Amino acid sequence: MTEMLLGNVEETVSDEEIGEFLAKYGFPPFSSIQRIAGAGSRPAALLIFNDVTADGLRTLQPRIHNLYWKNHTITALIIPHRDES
Repeated sequence: MTEMLLGNVEETVSDEEIGEFLAKYGFPPFSSIQRIAGAGSRPAALLIFNDVTADGLRTLQPRIHNLYWKNHTITALIIPHRDES
């Protein structure tokens, strides 16, 4: 499981729109999504990819990091694997 934080994504952008945006830049479909409310200015979406390695996402990340989309500059950060045992 690998996670990617997609920052500066308005809450009004649907999960489907995010999936279409990522597919346009070669990303595989995400397995699940969790919305993170910003402090009024920078909401985000945490995307979970069950079948993609962190290295695989790091290869794709530059395609969208700092890209202007939906009137915002999007950030994409790969979250290192966390041992939750």
